[in-house]
Amino acid sequence: MSATPGIESELSQIGPRLRHVREKKSITLAALSISTGISKSTLSRLESGQRKPSLELLLPISAALAVPFDEIVSPPRVVDPRVKQTSTRSDGRILVPLSKHQGEPQAFKITIPGKDRVPIRHGKVHVGYEWLFVLSGQLRLILGEHDVVLGPGEAAEFDTLNSHWFGSADGMPVEILSMFGKQGERMHLRAQSKSKTTR
Repeated sequence: MSATPGIESELSQIGPRLRHVREKKSITLAALSISTGISKSTLSRLESGQRKPSLELLLPISAALAVPFDEIVSPPRVVDPRVKQTSTRSDGRILVPLSKHQGEPQAFKITIPGKDRVPIRHGKVHVGYEWLFVLSGQLRLILGEHDVVLGPGEAAEFDTLNSHWFGSADGMPVEILSMFGKQGERMHLRAQSKSKTTR
């Protein structure tokens, strides 16, 4: 009686797992053959799926490779791929970190409330370099002498040693992606210029 499709699928993955473990440990087929007493051709056929796995073959192979038997016969555990997001609030804005690592650049999703549309008189100045990408809404960016509006799909990048401020351009909420690092580069803007307004 033939195995069910599910079992056949699991059995077909054993050979590739064996090859992966063997190559990861830098063990040749010839060396594995010597340590297990199983012919090189049988090992090769087993890894390629031309030979069905059996306990008589797998037990000595797992011992020779020094790996748990269930690591060979069981599929790898699926780890939850979702990035855990813990939002914080700053000046009414919601910041969600998107970077797992502690290094740079750091990525954030920022939600800016509509009431944030009135720009501050003096923008912030600090060491670093920032990239902004608008997901939704209209973002107003005041950067030195520049006063621009960016819509969905538009981006800006600038040296944060330049005085800067950004917020809602039309009183409606804005969602952006922000990447910040300490490297200094020349400023580039990809947005339509807007007439200066009273700050």
